[in-house]
Amino acid sequence: MKVSLCITIFNEEKGIKNLLTSLTDQNKKADEIVIIDGGSDDGTVDIVKKYKNNYTNIKLLIKKCTRSEGRNLSVKNAKHNIIAMTDADCIAKGDWLKKITSPFKDNKVGIVAGYYDMKCESSLQEAFSVFLGIYPDDLNENFLPSTRSIAFRKDIWKKIGGFTETEGNSAEDTDFNYKAVKNGARYFLAKDARVVWRTPDNFKEYINKIFSYAKWDSENGEWIHPVKGLLSHNLKVLLVFIRYIFGVFLLINSFRSDYLMLLTSVMLLSYFLWSFRKVFKRTKNIRSGVIGILVQIITDISVMGGFVYGMKHNKKIMQLISSFIFAIFSFYITVLFYRSLIHIKRIVSEFKYGVDPYYSDVVPCGDNNTFPEFDKQMLLRYRNIGQKCQE
Repeated sequence: MKVSLCITIFNEEKGIKNLLTSLTDQNKKADEIVIIDGGSDDGTVDIVKKYKNNYTNIKLLIKKCTRSEGRNLSVKNAKHNIIAMTDADCIAKGDWLKKITSPFKDNKVGIVAGYYDMKCESSLQEAFSVFLGIYPDDLNENFLPSTRSIAFRKDIWKKIGGFTETEGNSAEDTDFNYKAVKNGARYFLAKDARVVWRTPDNFKEYINKIFSYAKWDSENGEWIHPVKGLLSHNLKVLLVFIRYIFGVFLLINSFRSDYLMLLTSVMLLSYFLWSFRKVFKRTKNIRSGVIGILVQIITDISVMGGFVYGMKHNKKIMQLISSFIFAIFSFYITVLFYRSLIHIKRIVSEFKYGVDPYYSDVVPCGDNNTFPEFDKQMLLRYRNIGQKCQE
């Protein structure tokens, strides 16, 4: 079984050496390593060229492109049907390639889902890892792999049209999996096929990742997860919106009632405790748990921001929003028109029966000192003045 290992890189001077060393030291060697550089302007290409001089199975192609385009280009240039992928910020364990490709001995397997360990060197990174990654205890048949650790048949890649090359796509692996599941690709979970992924070590990098993931999910418009159903990312974000809208409503109204103030305080404390427990349960680190409260809030704000930003580029969503706004506007105009008719009717009645709209306490009646029943009810309803007829 011959394997092509495909990698896309861009300005990875700090980590590319560790990745290439881990790939060339595998106990099962790749028949070729296809590297697409998207136009790096640091020392990345020089490092790759040094490795290329020592390992004849390394192929390097330099072309300014997006990450998705680079992935497709690497697969297109691969000679073999079995494709393995990892990312430039990962380090492959020594038996990774062997374990992620061995399931293809079963001809029915189309995609192998490998796994990744998150490299954390600080309490902040540990807190980030809870929100970014999947822990081993959560791995099940519903797990869909990322390009950090995945292998697939080139036939599958062709069938589903490769990775989506839409500009700004930061979750091309998610989109790839969605299309593969819908096309009936059979997955195999290889829990022991692992790479080590470097967790972001600062808030800026973390926020950019969370924001971009949420933006693409919203822009792509996947509301029903192909495996998890209603547990899609977009529906989860809507629940976050509901949570914050309800919280803001309680906070605003809490100043009017001691009961609401107490309820708001209890719910806010519960939210903080839930965030702490969520992180502490995974990391067993009190410091990470405390930091996790802040990370939870920042994560919520980032996913909501990314979701809203992504909706602007989703034509279907924008059409639905436009239709909803038009419906609300039409309803408002209809109500306004109806109320205008009522007001005109009121003015006509007041003029007909001699009512002074602002100052008069006396309402002269008609010839028979009576009001038509409809006009009488209307006057009582909209003017709320007493009726006194001249004798």
